[in-house]
Amino acid sequence: MIADNPQYYIQGVLKRDRPVLAKTITLIESSLASHQDLARTIIDSLLPYTGKAVRLGITGIPGAGKSTFIESLGMTLVENGRQVAVLAVDPSSTRSGGSILADKTRMERLSVEKKAFIRPSPSGGTLGGVARKTRETMLVCEAAGFDVIIVETVGVGQSETAVASMVDFFLVLMLAGTGDELQGIKKGVSELADAIAINKADGNNIEKAKRAKKEYETALHLLSPASPTWTPPVLTCSALEMTGIDDIWETVLDHRQSLIATGELEAKRKKQAVDWMWSLLEEGLKERFYNNPDVKRLLPKMKREVEKGLIAPTNAAQRLLNFL
Repeated sequence: MIADNPQYYIQGVLKRDRPVLAKTITLIESSLASHQDLARTIIDSLLPYTGKAVRLGITGIPGAGKSTFIESLGMTLVENGRQVAVLAVDPSSTRSGGSILADKTRMERLSVEKKAFIRPSPSGGTLGGVARKTRETMLVCEAAGFDVIIVETVGVGQSETAVASMVDFFLVLMLAGTGDELQGIKKGVSELADAIAINKADGNNIEKAKRAKKEYETALHLLSPASPTWTPPVLTCSALEMTGIDDIWETVLDHRQSLIATGELEAKRKKQAVDWMWSLLEEGLKERFYNNPDVKRLLPKMKREVEKGLIAPTNAAQRLLNFL
């Protein structure tokens, strides 16, 4: 059957066949063991065709205008001949109306562009599972010829860290005049940032955006930059009026050239790949442990005995771990 033949997917992706690309990503997102085995074969075969794209992560505080910004940036890039894929990390999304589906609807211009591809986040599941599937989808999109991959965080909390760990450049969108200009610094998100962009710098907000820019610049000086050769800049833009978008893209390219020149980009991607392997190992070990029939049988008993003080937690844990 064609559906079981990895070459059908591999050749389809390399030929930039959109229906086959979509089917390949659906296969990656499937939880069936047979589909996962097939997906691993496909991804290994596509690896030599990956790695050339600009990987850009984008997050933002609520109301920062991520959808409008991504569409404005995406339209600018496709008009300049780029092939753009937009992916999302959202462990809370559902098929019945997660926010990324609404985002796709709002990106009306970008979603109909032949040089653009927008993929909703896998529905449900843990952050680790969604992030893993997004990483693999990113590789498939690169093999299909997309030279800019935009990974958006839709959920909150650790999703920012997950996205930052799979991209070359992490952009944090902020707003001016929210009453707490340094909220991003407080949450620690800005420590991941390669640049901060203050969106909606238009109309009555222009002066507020300029003040916020100075405050963020001061705050960023207190943080240790992730790269010895790059200091995260603070930029202003208006996604609605399409101003400042070109400057942000130039900043992404400047950062890329800087890291390529020093060898940091290659080192960063190697580290990301190894870290990804370790996270998959930990996830796999945990899954195998809890699915072990002996563990399933003994775990309730050990829990009761620990609660009653009949056995030390260390001894109970060791007895359970001995089944691995």
